[in-house]
This record gives sequence, C-alpha cells and structure tokens, in this order.
Amino acid sequence: MGRGLFQQRRRSMTTPPRSLDRLIRPRSIAVFGGKEARRVIEQCDKMGFAGKIWPVHPREEEIFGRRCYRSVADLPEAPDASFVGVNRALTIDIIRDLSARGAGGAVCYASGFREAVSELADGNDLQEALVAAAGDMPIVGPNCYGFINMLDGALLWPDQHGMLRVESGVAILTQSSNIACNISMQKRGLPLAYVMTAGNQAQTGLSDIAFAVLEDPRVTAVGLHIEGFDSVEALERLATRARELRKPVVTLKVGKSEAAQLATVSHTASLAGNDRVSSALLARLGIGRVDTLPELLETLKLLHLHGPLANADISSMSCSGGEASLMADAGVRRQVNFRALKDEQRQPLRESLGEMVTIANPLDYHTFVWGNRDKQTAAFTAMMQGGYALNLIVLDFPRLDRCHAEDWVTTCDAVIDAANATGAVAGIVASLGENMPEETALSLMAAGVVPFFGIDEALAAAETAAAIGGAWARPAPPPLIKAAAAGGDAITLTEAEAKAELAASGVTIPRGIVAMTADETADAAETLGFPVVLKGLCVAHKTEAGAVKLNLTNREEVLAAAQAMASVATGYLVERMIARPVAELIVGAMRDPVAGPVLTIGAGGILVELLDDSAILTLPTTEAMIEAAIGGLKVRKLLDGYRGAPKGDVAALTRTVAAAASYVVANASKIEELDINPIMVLPVGHGAVAADALIRRRK
Repeated sequence: MGRGLFQQRRRSMTTPPRSLDRLIRPRSIAVFGGKEARRVIEQCDKMGFAGKIWPVHPREEEIFGRRCYRSVADLPEAPDASFVGVNRALTIDIIRDLSARGAGGAVCYASGFREAVSELADGNDLQEALVAAAGDMPIVGPNCYGFINMLDGALLWPDQHGMLRVESGVAILTQSSNIACNISMQKRGLPLAYVMTAGNQAQTGLSDIAFAVLEDPRVTAVGLHIEGFDSVEALERLATRARELRKPVVTLKVGKSEAAQLATVSHTASLAGNDRVSSALLARLGIGRVDTLPELLETLKLLHLHGPLANADISSMSCSGGEASLMADAGVRRQVNFRALKDEQRQPLRESLGEMVTIANPLDYHTFVWGNRDKQTAAFTAMMQGGYALNLIVLDFPRLDRCHAEDWVTTCDAVIDAANATGAVAGIVASLGENMPEETALSLMAAGVVPFFGIDEALAAAETAAAIGGAWARPAPPPLIKAAAAGGDAITLTEAEAKAELAASGVTIPRGIVAMTADETADAAETLGFPVVLKGLCVAHKTEAGAVKLNLTNREEVLAAAQAMASVATGYLVERMIARPVAELIVGAMRDPVAGPVLTIGAGGILVELLDDSAILTLPTTEAMIEAAIGGLKVRKLLDGYRGAPKGDVAALTRTVAAAASYVVANASKIEELDINPIMVLPVGHGAVAADALIRRRK
C-alpha cells in the first residue's frame, strides 16, 4: 500500500515483546551519546523528572553534574528507559548490551536503517540486526526522536518542545518526529499528556505504543498521525481495548493511496480503492478519522472533555447572520444535523432575545443581548435544553494588544453558566482560529467548555465524536477474517459457473441454459420462454464487445444475435429476461493487501462510472451493517419509491448482499475478485436477482 494508511511490517507484531510500561513511564533513564544525549538530560531536568538519570560516554567524566558511566555494564542497575543517540552501527551494540542487562526499553535515534535502503544498501541488514539485538526488549525507532511524557516529566527527547506538565490529557503518536515537534507547540488549549514518535517501527508499532498509553489512567484519548500501520491484528486489539476503557482513538490520514487500478474484468476495484477500504476498516473498529492536523487537535479537545457524542445533533448560536450562514453551509459538508428546535424552546428564546430575532437553528441572536450576562445565559440555557449532543456558540475575539474584550468575556461566562445549569456539552467556536487567545482557550477548557479553533474544525470534531459514539453504541464487530491468499494462478469463471456458485450460497439468479451453438441457443430460448437475454461466455465487458443482447422475443432474433457474437464468444448463456427493476446495484469483492477480502455495494448497471455512490463493507459483515450501508447510498431514494415509483425489495437486496458476503468469507483464501453487476432490485415482494456475475479466484 506504499505510503497509504496501512503498511505491513516485515516482522508483524500483534503484541509488544514486553510491556512498555518501564520504557514510557521510567524511574531511571540512561542516555548514550553526545549533544542529543545532553539535550535529553536538559529536558528532563527542566520538566522536573524525579527519577535517576545516568549519562554514558566513553570520555566525559560528568555531564550536568552527573557522573558519566563508560558502558551498559557499568550502570548501577538496568535502566527502565534508554535514549541511544549514537551512530547506527554502535546503536546495535548498545541495544544488545541493554537487552542482556534486562533494561526496560530504548529509543533508537540513529537513521540509516530500512527507511534509507534506497541510499544505503545495508539498511535492511542493519535493521534486522537491530531487531535481533533487542531480543524481547522493546525498542522504539530507529530514525526516531523518542517521546515526551508530561505526566511524569520524563522526556527521551533531544530537542525543544512547547509542552507543560499536566495531570491528565491526550496522547498523540506519530511516525514523524518533525510533526511531533509541531504538535508540541500548539496554542489551542489541548492538554498533552504524551507526544510520541515511532520512526520506522522496526519492532514496536504505533498501535503497540497506543495500547500502552491507553492503559495509563491519566490518558483520556489517543490521536494517531499515521503514515503506515503495523498490522490489522494490532489495530483490532487497540480498538477493542479503547472500547473497553471508553477512551476514544482518532487517526489522521496521510499519504492517501491511489485508488486501486481499474481491474481488467470488473468495476469492483475502481469502486473500492485502498484509502476507502482503510476508512471502512477504521469505521468498523470505532476509530475516528480526520483529514488535517487542526481537525485532529480540535477533535481531541472535545473527546478529552466529554468523550464520544451520543449522536450528531448540534445547535449553533451567533450574534451575526453571516456566522449563522457559515455554520449552516459548513454543516452541508459534514455528517452533522442542525436539528430543528423543540416547541418548548421557542418561547424562552423569544423572551430572552426579543421579537426581532428569528428563532431557528443555527440561530442569529443579533446584538440585542450583547454584554448582558443574564439575558445571554437565559438564551444559551434555552438552546442547551434542546437535547443536542453538542451546543456551539460562534464568538471571534478582538486583538488583545489593540482592543478590549470585556463583552466577549461576558459571553464566555454566560456560556459557562448555561452549560453548568443544563449539564449540556458546549463549545465556543472562533470562526478564525487565530482570533481565540490561548489564555481564553485554557480558561474555557478548565470550565469544561470546548474552545474550537475554526468552524470546519469544530464540525469535523462533532462528526468524528458522533461516529465513535455510534460505533460504541452498536455491538462490537466480529474479528476480521484472517485468510492469506492461496497459491496457484487466478482463473476467471464463466458467467454460468459464477452464477452457479453464487446460487449455492443463496444468491437468486435468472433461469438459464448454457448452449454451444446458435441452434442450441434458439432451442434453449424456446424451452425457457420468451423474452430472453443472450450472452457470450468468456467475454470481458460484454456490452462493449457486443456480447449481450436483451429482450429477444422469438427464435429468429436469438439465432441472429448468436451468429453476430460468434467471433468473440466461446459459448452462450440464455436466460429469461428479468422484469423492469426499481433500481440496479453492484455488489463486488476484492482482496485488499491489508484488510483482506472486502465487499463493495453501490449504484450499478450503467451508473457505476457516472455516480460516486458506493460503500465498503469489511468482512465478516451482518445484515444490520448491510442495511446501514444501503441506507447511506444515493440510490436509496430509488429503492424508497422516488417520485411515486414502486418501492424496491430492500429486504431481498439485503439477503442477496449477505449471501454474496457469505460466499466471499467461505472462499476467503481463494477469492481475488467478485463482481455482481447489476443486481436487479424488483418491487417489494418480488425479490432481487443477480443479472450478471464474474468471479476470479485461485484454482
């Protein structure tokens, strides 16, 4: 998957070799190297680390008043954590000695391992030697800055940072040391408990580290900045534990993988694409996903204070119609709902805001109550009593170096008063993030009100928190199927063979007869009864090749059609013509390099390329998950009886998709590709029929 969201490591780890507790929450730290090691000591001292620090250097007698040791063997005892800031060759020797001494773990700072294999021919060999030297001792990196633990003041970190000690907060993990530095400098009021880097994950992956920080009772939520993930098994384990502990996990996608190339024989691969599969996998596991660093930080603020949301119903108030319109328009791009006000809210809002205010959601409360804490509190309270999962007040602050902000402080106080009075989840949104002073953000966080930097970021946070809440409200999904691809060449079944296999799994197919000659096709048509469909066997993209003819009504038409496609077909399939459907859908499966076989469902027939209308289902799936996927499609409007048309047999469609999923699961090690296009969904009570099917699988 290249630089996509997931990337299998050569040495896949589903659990860390040994608990990471000693490494990330150390009582003793050994540092190896020169200037980077000195910086680690400086940072620990600056942040008040209460444990022991032992410098190791071949020539220095002392560093910052601490005695220097010459080697691992000279240390007073096995260190809990070690920062190894020496060259790559010496790193391996030190790691070997630490492992033999029983150390708790180490950060490998040096680069030049597998991440540099295109420049250094021995990069792979050195990485394998590093992992072997570590044995069962956890190592983080190489090519890694290390981590910052602001709960205990333990920093295996050779650089500046912008963090302060906290009693609780979120953990953010990334492969990129530079991104970690940038995150540490945030001024958004987010309490950072851990900032950790993983480098090239030679042995310990991001999910292993995330699992370790989840266990810290002082951590409220975890954010992952992902370039490549270690293993699906580790990710499932992380998601399960996050649900158990009620500590949400959010990912930032980077390196969006290119959509899978159009398969030579079907549409399924082009509909799926690795990045969309990754999104479906994360959604299945109840792990949130955002698109930008600001969205990640804003979402973590909401989750830190209030956890996942029960739903995506939100309210919005502002003293400007322009801001109300910005909120409404931004909501169109998000899975959030500005639910209408309840009747019992209208009169209290009218009494507090006056007759000239239009009572709606989003609500522009004008400036009639500006600067009046009591009236603002009454208005905000009335809105927050509407049962919304999140209540937002848009408020941009003046420049404190040029203006005064007394009335803005009054509004903040009113929001805090209303939130305290109602117990509702509330946030103040600066439409321009830079307009909210850090001091204001910190004071709002202390009061339990989320300070959101940006409208889009606030709605992204609401959408993500609601998605996690929805996933947690449903039963935990079954484990993903684990089926390595079988050996042997892939073969493409004929349509008749494919349909026979699918029918055995419960998929409804048309009555049909295989014929080898034109005369046999005519005889078969008369046996089945007109009208019929004639298809050429062993022809990819039949429509383009002229190898399919519909609605043939007599023997002569069948003969002529068979003769016309004789040059491209190796045989024929004659089927009864299916009645006019309410809608046509596609159901397909493909083998994703990380998630394994996955199912695609979407608008089918000629609409496959015209409409961006499909959903991904990771496997195994359930009828409830299938129903939810169908419910999110644009084509659902047709199935519900668009503009007075008949309603489609959605129940039969659900059973058909479930049957196709069962076939894929049963053949998980062999299936390469499945394409049922179209499934003809007939009116209610008349079923759903697979009009065409293709299967590629290993012998």
